[in-house]
Amino acid sequence: MSVKEQLESLVTKINANPEHIQNEKERVFQLNLSDTGILQIHVKNGMIAVIEGNALVPDVTLMLSDANFLKLLRDDLNTTMAFMTGSLKVEGSIGLALKLQEIVKRYI
Repeated sequence: MSVKEQLESLVTKINANPEHIQNEKERVFQLNLSDTGILQIHVKNGMIAVIEGNALVPDVTLMLSDANFLKLLRDDLNTTMAFMTGSLKVEGSIGLALKLQEIVKRYI
């Protein structure tokens, strides 16, 4: 399954049962992926949408390989270690990058 398919599957799961994100602020997480390109995850009004390209201004940008992003979606990626070793680069707040990992963990 491709990164986009995996992400869409997670978004469907979240939007079907959004109680864990109801109180989240509106945010845009941008993913600059090595093979897939740019995807944005838009959290707004207790729902999540995936946008291809950079249509919105991101609050935080994560740059990583497709393989590492798939690991993040399975909660198999230690984001702190990935950041420290350079496998994950973050533009913006590392705290917001960790927030994305928190959201993912609630739904796996």
